[in-house]
Amino acid sequence: MSDLTDIGTPFGTKIHQVAQANPDGVGLTFVAEGGSERTVTFGELDERSTGLAWVLSTRGLKTGETMVVSLKNSPEHLIATFAGWKVGAVVIPMRWNLPEWERERVLATIHPDLIIDAERTDLFEEMASAPSELLPEATPPHGWGICSSGSTGTPKVIMMKNPGRYIEGPSTAAAVESYGPLPQPQRVLIPAPLYHSNGFTATRNLMAGIEVVLLERFDAHRVLDVIERLRVTGFVGASPMLQRLAQVPDIEQRDLSSLDWVQQGAALLPVWLGRKWCELVGPERFFVTYGASERHGLACCRGDEWLERPGTVGRGYQDTEIVIMDESGKPATTGEVGGIYMRKPNGPDATYLGDNVEPLLTTDDGFVTVGDMGWLDDAGYLFIADRRVDMIVTGGVNVFPAEVEAALSEHSGIADVVVVGLRDAEWGRRIHAIVQPADPAKAPDPSDVIAFAKARLAAYKVPKTVELITAMPRNDIMKINRATLTEERDGPEPTRSSST
Repeated sequence: MSDLTDIGTPFGTKIHQVAQANPDGVGLTFVAEGGSERTVTFGELDERSTGLAWVLSTRGLKTGETMVVSLKNSPEHLIATFAGWKVGAVVIPMRWNLPEWERERVLATIHPDLIIDAERTDLFEEMASAPSELLPEATPPHGWGICSSGSTGTPKVIMMKNPGRYIEGPSTAAAVESYGPLPQPQRVLIPAPLYHSNGFTATRNLMAGIEVVLLERFDAHRVLDVIERLRVTGFVGASPMLQRLAQVPDIEQRDLSSLDWVQQGAALLPVWLGRKWCELVGPERFFVTYGASERHGLACCRGDEWLERPGTVGRGYQDTEIVIMDESGKPATTGEVGGIYMRKPNGPDATYLGDNVEPLLTTDDGFVTVGDMGWLDDAGYLFIADRRVDMIVTGGVNVFPAEVEAALSEHSGIADVVVVGLRDAEWGRRIHAIVQPADPAKAPDPSDVIAFAKARLAAYKVPKTVELITAMPRNDIMKINRATLTEERDGPEPTRSSST
């Protein structure tokens, strides 16, 4: 891997340079959950983060140490992040509302030198009396970290290998800009939480001098209102977010003309939903991507390519090579489902921190997998099946929940659906659909859901049972804990007794 220690500009220095060039320009528009708004100029962002950096330094935070930011989406979250970088600390955003037992597990993994959370308002109060001059320039040894429990529930941190230095390049959305330059200026909406990779891109946008519109929390109606009123030019949305937006009753009448790009990621995209967004913004403005926080590779395609191959996530981007491996570790044939392995010229950009965390599975020649399964067509376009750990073996055959969920998501009476495999004496695991109705007063009958699935799926993939619930327990990044849902219905796995 090439040495990037002296390439680029330290993050803290970069945001100062942007502020010097455009001190009165609006850097951040913050939209609170209740609808109120705050604007922060680039000059204010720089001044406040410098003040907080001095406070952190006097509290003993040093270059190379680790600082956790556990705050809601807010200007203060970003001010704290840039303040940490100006000291030279490694910043790790952490979900602010973790249950105490989980919070303690995550912090025990990180071993932070300083935590900024809702209990540390005193740090922000001290900014007013802090010096205004810059601290000595400092570079964090690692750009940042992202907390993840992955599929195992074991806390880990995905830590960037490269130092915290801004390197010039695509400044808004790299995959999008690979298809050509975007109109300027850009105003980028951040609907995801800042503790997720998609949300944390706000920092790169700001360092590129791009205005960010930050939502405190995702709400489909508010997103559409903000796009129309503030003339947002683009955003990254997880598939569940795009589905909730598409299900807003008057979506076809909303003014989305300001959008230059919409980028999908983070979950399988149902075909009907991809077509819907191609209709809403135009295929040349809709982009589908596949990657992971581990930054081991990226695939992408534009809407016009996607319409030619519905369901694809594209081909390798930025010299990413993709191969599919069967269970024996040999290359799979075209169209055969297997493990997805990707290789970048310099390898993954990140590594794991954590106890008992398995390293990324890597082949001898440098191909890496994060556990996803899929296949390649004859033109090298990648299609995703699901995560290996989510696969359900029912009656001796494999079923991928994501495929069943994608089929059921098209039902007009279903707002959200998750499919799990429950223990069953006959089938081993039976396909069970957990459904949140679009209108609880007009919830679809379970037999109707099953009939809908039968018209779209092979018989062995059709749910045998359907459960209606009032709300799907997704977190702020729209993810669901499938294992928890299964255990709540099945109970814990039976303990295997050992013979002596």
